[in-house]
Amino acid sequence: MAEGAGVDQGNILLNAFGPFAKDYGLRDQIRRAAVSIMLNIAEGFARKSNREFCQFLVIAHGSPAEVQAALYIALDQNYITQEQFENLYGMADETSKITMGFSRYLDQPKSKNSTQKTPNSTNSHKETT
Repeated sequence: MAEGAGVDQGNILLNAFGPFAKDYGLRDQIRRAAVSIMLNIAEGFARKSNREFCQFLVIAHGSPAEVQAALYIALDQNYITQEQFENLYGMADETSKITMGFSRYLDQPKSKNSTQKTPNSTNSHKETT
């Protein structure tokens, strides 16, 4: 299924048409967890240090798991179809992977090459007499 269709299914789910309309708690929990991802990333970015940003990315990483757990409940209650579940679960999984990948990227040393010596670097600092 196309990514745009997945977003549409997510909007339908969160707008709660059908049997999901009356389960305000679960529906709103999914919405809060999904929004929490973006808000934690924004807050971490505003901290202006990679260390703090990484910490907030790790916090944001937990929210897709919360969405996935709630999707299992929605599936068990027959609020969503298996196809909707798989699509939305996959979107949450991809968000989780991207968030942690970004955190790992930011956590790397600035430049791996700046600490490595070149073959001639040991001889280049010899004093000439």
